[in-house]
Amino acid sequence: MSDREQTLKQAQQALQAGKFADGRALADALLEANASDAEALYIAAVGARYQQDFVVAHSYLERLHQHMPEYGRAWQEQGHLDLAQGDNQKALAAFIRATKFNPALEASWREQARLLTGSGKVAEAQAASSQHQRLARLPRELLAVTNHLAEGRLLRAEEVCRYYLRQHPRDVEGMRLLAKIGIELGILDDAEFLLESAVTFAPDDIQLRLDYIDALRRRQKFTEALAQAQQLHERDPNNPLFQSRLAIESIQSGDFSRGLDLFDAVLAKLPNDPANLTSKGHALKTTGAQIDAIDSYRAAIAAKPDHGDAWYALANLKTYRFDEAEVAAMREHVQRSDLAFMDRVHMSFSLGKALEDSGDYEASIGFYDQGNALKRAQTRYNADAMTKELDKQREHCTTDLFERHKGAGHQAPDPIFILGLPRAGSTLLEQILASHSQIDGTLELPNILALAHRLRGRKAGASLYPGILHDLNAEQLEKFGAEFIENTRIHRQGAPFFIDKMPNNFRHIGLIHLILPNAKIIDARRDPMDCCFSGFKQLFAEGQEFTYGLEEVGRYYSDYVDLMDHWGTVLPGKVLRVQHEDVLDDLEGQTRRMLDHLGLPFEEACLAFHQTDRAVRTASSEQVREPINRKGQNAWKPFEKWLGPLKDALRLTMA
Repeated sequence: MSDREQTLKQAQQALQAGKFADGRALADALLEANASDAEALYIAAVGARYQQDFVVAHSYLERLHQHMPEYGRAWQEQGHLDLAQGDNQKALAAFIRATKFNPALEASWREQARLLTGSGKVAEAQAASSQHQRLARLPRELLAVTNHLAEGRLLRAEEVCRYYLRQHPRDVEGMRLLAKIGIELGILDDAEFLLESAVTFAPDDIQLRLDYIDALRRRQKFTEALAQAQQLHERDPNNPLFQSRLAIESIQSGDFSRGLDLFDAVLAKLPNDPANLTSKGHALKTTGAQIDAIDSYRAAIAAKPDHGDAWYALANLKTYRFDEAEVAAMREHVQRSDLAFMDRVHMSFSLGKALEDSGDYEASIGFYDQGNALKRAQTRYNADAMTKELDKQREHCTTDLFERHKGAGHQAPDPIFILGLPRAGSTLLEQILASHSQIDGTLELPNILALAHRLRGRKAGASLYPGILHDLNAEQLEKFGAEFIENTRIHRQGAPFFIDKMPNNFRHIGLIHLILPNAKIIDARRDPMDCCFSGFKQLFAEGQEFTYGLEEVGRYYSDYVDLMDHWGTVLPGKVLRVQHEDVLDDLEGQTRRMLDHLGLPFEEACLAFHQTDRAVRTASSEQVREPINRKGQNAWKPFEKWLGPLKDALRLTMA
C-alpha cells in the first residue's frame, strides 16, 4: 500500500470513529501534495460538514466538482451538506444528480424518496423508493461492481463481477453488469453474447432488453436491434420509452418515415424532452431536412440549455452559424463547475467552431484544444501501439500470401470500398458514385473491422491477426466473403453495386482482397494539413481516437501513407487513389476515372451529386448537398502558429 493510500485509509477510519478534525487534517495533508486529489477532497468535505464548517465544506466540494463533475459520491455529499443547511430543494437536485452519475448510491435514492414524498410528488417518490429497495436486495458484490463501474474502475469491476458469476453463473444482473463493463472496454462481441444469454434467462426484464438493443446497435446489427425494439413496442405501444427506442432502431435501419412518426408520438406526450428532440433532429439532418433539424435542435436547447449534444449537433451541420447570444450562452455554461463531462466536451468543440467562423482563431484553437484534451484523457489510444499494429500488416500481408491464396475468396463483384482517413473527402466520393444508377450508397459498415477482431483471437496475450491469414483455407475465405455480402444486404436498395465507406478499412485491405478478390477499392486522399486539422476539429462519436491530439493525428496520417504504399506494392492496381484537390479541380475527369476503375459507364447524374436524394449519416452530410466548392481548403492556415506538433509529425509526409 502506498503512503497516499495509507493516509486515505487513516483519514477514513478517523471519520468513522467520529474524529472529524483528525480525518480532515490527514486529507488536507494529501491536498498539499496534490490539490486535485479527488478522494482527499471528498474526505475533507465530509469532515468539514460534520464539524458544521459549511462554508469550507462547500469550497472542498466546489473544487471536487470542478475536477470531477460526474463523481456521484461528491453530489451525494453535496446533498447531505444542503440538507444540513436546511435547503431541501437544492439537496433534492444534488441527490438526483448523484444517482444519474452513480445509480448504486443507496442513500441518494432514500433521500430522494423522502424529499419527493414531502413535496407531494408521490409517483416520483415511489420510483426512487423502488430503486432504493432494489439496491437493498442486490448482492453486495454486485453493488460494489456498480460503484466501481460508475467511478471508472473498470478492471476492478470486471474482477469482482467475474468472481461473483463463477459462484452464480446464471445471475442475470451479474451478466448485465459484466456486459456493460465489456461495452466500456470495447469488447462488444462478449457483451452481446452475455446479454443475449441473459435475455433468454429473463425475457421479461426490460432493462436487460434495452441493454441488449444497445449492444446490437453498437455492433451495427441493425436488423436484430430492430427486432428486439419491435418486441418491446408490442408489449406497450403507447410507452414513450419503447416508442423512442423503436424510432431510433427504425432510423438506423433506414425507415426514416416510421422513425420520425414515432418521435412525433413521443414528443406529443413529452414535448420538452431534450434527448428525443435531439434524436429527431439527427434523423431530419440525415434525410436533408436541415431547417426542420435546426428547429428540433433549438427546441432541445430551449428545454435544457446545457444540453451539449444539441449544441454540437448545430455546430456539426458545418453550415450553421451561431449568433452572439448563442456563443455567450455556451461560454457561460463551460464556466460552470457542475457541467457534465460530455456536455463540456460538446460545447468546447461547438465554441471552437463558432469562434473559428467569427475569426477569433486564438480563442477557437483554445476550445478545440480543451475538447480534444478532455477526450484524449478518456481514451486508451497509444500512437506507438498503432504504429506497431500497422507494421504487422506490412510484415504478414506479402506478395507471397496473395499468390498462395490466388483464386480463393467469394467472387461477388458487388462491394466498392472507399477508405482512407476521416475528413479526407470520402463522403463526397460516395455521394458522387451513389448518384450512379448502378450503385447504392450505404453506411460506414463495421463488418470488416468485426471480422478482423474475430480473427485476432488470443495466444499468450498476443493478437493472432494478421498472421492468421496465412493459415486460412479457401473454404474459410469464401465463407467470410459470402457472410459479408449477406450481412450487408439490409443496407442496400437493389443496385448491383454498393459502397462501404468505413475509413479504417485501409488497415485491412489484405483481408478484403483475400475474402472478396473482385471488390473495388478507392483511397480517398487529402492534403495532410487540411485532412489532419479537420479531423482534430471533429468530435467523432467513436472509433477515431487518434484525432484527439495534433501529434497523434499527424503520426496516424504518416502511418496510413506508409501502409497504403505497401498495399500498392503487394497488390499493384488494386487500389485507386483519388486526391481530393484533384476532384475540386476536375470533377468530371476524376468521376470518369473512378467509374473506369469500377468498370461502369459515365452518367451525368454523378456530376449533379448535390441533387441526389439519399440519407447521409456522416459529418459532411450538409456539405455534400452543396455544389462542389473549396470551403475546406487551407482552413488550417489561420491556426498555423499553434500547429507545430502536427507539422512535426507530418514532416516526412509533407516533404
